[in-house]
Amino acid sequence: MHYFSIGKKYTRKEIRKELGFIEPEKIGGIWSTGYLQHEEDFFIFANISTAGRTGHDYGNRLDENRLYWYTKRNTTINSPTTQKLISGKFPVHIFIREDSNDPKFEYKGLGVMMDYEDGTPTAITWKIIPSNDISTVKNQTIERLKFLEGKKISKKVNVYERDPKARKACLNHYGYTCVVCNFNFEEKYGEIGKEFIHVHHEKELSRIDDSYEIDPIEDMKPVCPNCHAMIHGKRPAYTVGELKNQLNSKLYNS
Repeated sequence: MHYFSIGKKYTRKEIRKELGFIEPEKIGGIWSTGYLQHEEDFFIFANISTAGRTGHDYGNRLDENRLYWYTKRNTTINSPTTQKLISGKFPVHIFIREDSNDPKFEYKGLGVMMDYEDGTPTAITWKIIPSNDISTVKNQTIERLKFLEGKKISKKVNVYERDPKARKACLNHYGYTCVVCNFNFEEKYGEIGKEFIHVHHEKELSRIDDSYEIDPIEDMKPVCPNCHAMIHGKRPAYTVGELKNQLNSKLYNS
């Protein structure tokens, strides 16, 4: 595995020089794209909240040690390269920049896949480990994949939102009115709308592990399907409070 200094900024040419390329200044092909594999290592060059020169812009976000990142167009979770990326068998070096005109990327560390949403492109959440310990990455990735296999239900909803006991406890506390827009299905539709509501889990799956115990009051909120869809309209998802503020601001300014 190749080693880089955490927090140091590198151009692609400098990275190629570190890797021992005979002509490191010759940038082109896969080295001008957002991610690539070189020998046994992967390299992610993420533009944070900016469009890259190749047009690869899906709203990458960095939140503390989580990178919310998208693959290239027309790739899915089952694409061979994506499967290699998330397998934990190959080091994934994460470099970021906030200005797409800046040739230098800051090295953040190695990535551990924490969550994904299949699609074209595929959305992957990486936990960034500020070290070069590949054995730690492999072990954490293997455990994470096992965890996700048991918890994933769809690309948008995790198993905690379907837990009947947690759902019941949440609704016993909050009732069946949407906490964002105050819509109540029984009030609008009568008997056929009685006790109909979605329940949103506020802790995203990428920040949950086997030690997590759900708190139905703190972690879950009743929301209507429309507001639930809006909450999941970006990564990381909007909080209930953020969406409520957005709605109130829209109503106030209308």
